[in-house]
Amino acid sequence: MNDARPFDGIRVAEFGQFIAVPFCGQLMADGGAEVIKIEAPGGDPTRRFNPLAPGESRIFLSRNRGKHSLPLRISNPGARPVIDRLLSWADVVLINFRPGLEKELGLEPHELLAAHPRLVIASVTAFGKQGPDAGLAGMDIVLQARSGLMAANGRTIDGRPASGDPVSADYMCAMCLSFGVASALLRRERTGKGAIVDVSLMQAAMTLANNQLVRSEHQDRPDHEAALQKLAEQRAAHASYQEQAAAIPNPRYPSMLAIYFRTFETADRAIAVACGSQSLRVKFAAALGIEDKGLSRTSLQEPHWEGYYAALKQQVEAIVRRDSAETWIARLNDAGVPVSAVHFPLELFDDPHAHANNMFHDMAHPAAGTVRVLGPPVAMNRDGFQPSQPTPTFGSETDRILQDLGFDAAAIEGLVSDGIVRRELLPPGEEP
Repeated sequence: MNDARPFDGIRVAEFGQFIAVPFCGQLMADGGAEVIKIEAPGGDPTRRFNPLAPGESRIFLSRNRGKHSLPLRISNPGARPVIDRLLSWADVVLINFRPGLEKELGLEPHELLAAHPRLVIASVTAFGKQGPDAGLAGMDIVLQARSGLMAANGRTIDGRPASGDPVSADYMCAMCLSFGVASALLRRERTGKGAIVDVSLMQAAMTLANNQLVRSEHQDRPDHEAALQKLAEQRAAHASYQEQAAAIPNPRYPSMLAIYFRTFETADRAIAVACGSQSLRVKFAAALGIEDKGLSRTSLQEPHWEGYYAALKQQVEAIVRRDSAETWIARLNDAGVPVSAVHFPLELFDDPHAHANNMFHDMAHPAAGTVRVLGPPVAMNRDGFQPSQPTPTFGSETDRILQDLGFDAAAIEGLVSDGIVRRELLPPGEEP
């Protein structure tokens, strides 16, 4: 027993693919849990995305280390004895299936909890389990659109709204799922009772847009209703997305958008500044040598302030362009203003600050060699969370896992011959 690792001794059965469930499973493995990842005979779909080694892609490695893979055709009735033994073995079951599939496979959470009262069943859905959209399928880009996150982020391509590439809703969903599982395990220690943890991509995406999802029913509703009426008129007239976006009230003051909370082009690269308080805005203005009359005002809602800040924006942008990013970063850091150059992801692999804080881990992979991956996003003392080793080759642990679950050699051979479990990855193109 390793008391330093929070999930040591916890057993996890992972029925999931893509991001939310697998990344949650990886976090638990980094925290000491034993995770059995249940995969289709063809493997998690991300295994085949530009693989570094057979069945091992960068994307798969980024969210599946530290697990033990069991290829299992869960839709075959012959898989039921294996599933039942997994459920009896596990403390936690992680699930993300298309709507309705949990019931078809005999993995409906309420039924599982009734049969296994100490089990923590953590389930991810796209839209939640109630309401008119509950039965719909969805993935990150769809939920960014549905939740308002895509519009809130403000990114466009050729005038169209665009998602953020890092599938942020999926990863936020994984973090919410991890928190839910940890909370359920803590409560089980106190009560002896398991739990059902429900997390949706939609709620996770809305959490990321949290700042824009607060409304004063007294002050904001009239403006919102007027904006919705304008939107309806624009859509009926086939207005562009950018025209529609312009009709939406922006909760930020014009000064924030124009000057104090944004990116700038310097002489050589882009920087970002964040002046979230009045004192920071005063410091920023002093560092640039500008006068901002709005800093002495308590309200900037009058229309003329937009014109004022539109003009001041041009002045500030011209000032910032005169010097390099390094010069501005040093000057603003001296002033106590939060600032950073805008980095491309590939610039971070050898970033000394990232390595000083163990944000990366060099993973020794038996087929792909050294693969630099992100370390655990949370630290607990020195060794509560540790980067795990790569998951062994697909199917290589099938016999060992089944033996640990109580199947004898003859039963294992029967499962293999019936195609219910596998000892190797199906070749591309073969039907799973």
